[in-house]
Amino acid sequence: MPAPDAFLDVRDLRIHFPTDDGLVKSVDGLNFSLQRGKTLGIVGESGSGKSVTSLGILGLHNKRNARVSGQILLDGTDIVGADPEHVRKMRGRRMAMIFQDPLSAMHPYYTVGHQIVEAYRVHNNVSKSVAKKHAIDLLGRVGIPQPDRRVDDYPHQFSGGMRQRAMIAMALSCDPELLIADEPTTALDVTVQAQILDLMRDLQQEFNSALIIITHDLGVVAELADDVLVMYGGKCIEYGSAVTIFEEPEHPYTWGLLGSMPRLDRGVTNRLMPIKGTPPSLINVPSGCAFHPRCTYEPQTGGRGTTEVPELVESGRGHLVRCHLPVAERKRIWQEQVRPKLEAGS
Repeated sequence: MPAPDAFLDVRDLRIHFPTDDGLVKSVDGLNFSLQRGKTLGIVGESGSGKSVTSLGILGLHNKRNARVSGQILLDGTDIVGADPEHVRKMRGRRMAMIFQDPLSAMHPYYTVGHQIVEAYRVHNNVSKSVAKKHAIDLLGRVGIPQPDRRVDDYPHQFSGGMRQRAMIAMALSCDPELLIADEPTTALDVTVQAQILDLMRDLQQEFNSALIIITHDLGVVAELADDVLVMYGGKCIEYGSAVTIFEEPEHPYTWGLLGSMPRLDRGVTNRLMPIKGTPPSLINVPSGCAFHPRCTYEPQTGGRGTTEVPELVESGRGHLVRCHLPVAERKRIWQEQVRPKLEAGS
């Protein structure tokens, strides 16, 4: 996964939270890299560690409550070991985030324009009038109608789609080099979702920024991502190009995610194939492979699935998989059993 020209390089990242019930291992040894102009999709069920990873990259975890180790190198600067004030100055200018719920992420007592102006002036020595003109321009660029009037509206006066656009405008106010979008299309109708995804693609091309999309929606990933990282139980269990993950996935969990995704090319009578069971507790992660209690193929591992944690190993060029099943067996199961079922929608 590491690339010599990577703008973001995450190495052995661990983010643990001590609690009265035990140690919550939200992220447990994560590695990935991202180049400028590229998009990485991080997917997995709720509780897999996706959002905790994004907050760690931005340096937003309180060190009194979180144990963060490893390296997060942003253009060579290690965020994990950096001075908190230095990281704060990097947020907004070098890296920014589009939060999952713009209504709670934006302050209800201040106008949308005021909040964009404030974000811009933190990093730029300009007057309020210049900053407001910049805010109006940004609102117009993200597709908000009558931006010169809507700039003085409050967040509750915007629809869900408009609030998401305003949040994108705020995140882009200082032209960040790394943009993280946490569930950017949650709770939006499909038409607005498509508009938001088109907008993010266009803005990324314009700014040549590195983009991370965190989602459980594989449709969003298929639309935007160059590479995909699948998380489960705080670990990466599969990583590869978007084409590889959608056309030649090798982890049983990834097969389950694909099988539970609604598709327009299936008949309305075809049923989705849910993954049995529930995601693991990050306090008591199952021994061996964390996915083994839900895995149909665990009996084929000869007992290793319940006792031995699988390593993340290369299956093909740039394709990494954490699974005890032999590579040839995984490929055979996908081609002969799983893929035909997915294509038939049964």
